[in-house]
Amino acid sequence: MSDPTIPMRRAAPGDVAALRAVQQAAFAWNREILGVEPLPLLADYGEVVATKECWLAEDNGLVQGAIILEPEGEALLVWSVAVVPERQGAKLGRHLMDFAEDRAREQGFGALTLYTGEKLQKNIDWYQRLGFSISGIEALADRNIVHMRKPVSA
Repeated sequence: MSDPTIPMRRAAPGDVAALRAVQQAAFAWNREILGVEPLPLLADYGEVVATKECWLAEDNGLVQGAIILEPEGEALLVWSVAVVPERQGAKLGRHLMDFAEDRAREQGFGALTLYTGEKLQKNIDWYQRLGFSISGIEALADRNIVHMRKPVSA
């Protein structure tokens, strides 16, 4: 269960710049490891806010993290989870993932899914500690992505 002491709110069109900034900050180190732009950073965040379920974690009015969710068949896809560097390692990412699991449960989905770069072993290890397992590897033109899945109980 997510931590009720960390305020979460749905992103609105006026939050696009803050959402983009959190994503840019959180994924900066991924660019170095991947050698290419991380997939979430290629998105139009105006469109993302309009078409996906975007949630922001705030502290004193500042966005510290974000999770973007999207229905995908019988699963809820964690399209992106991002935490500003200063808060990484402080359990905010875990809170966001617990929040995603709560949302999946509330909406009747049987699983959470996500993907990450194959070279991002730290991410893969973290997701596995959260109960995700690798469900496949997809070769794209410029990178391989690892698809992961976690069952969600009612």
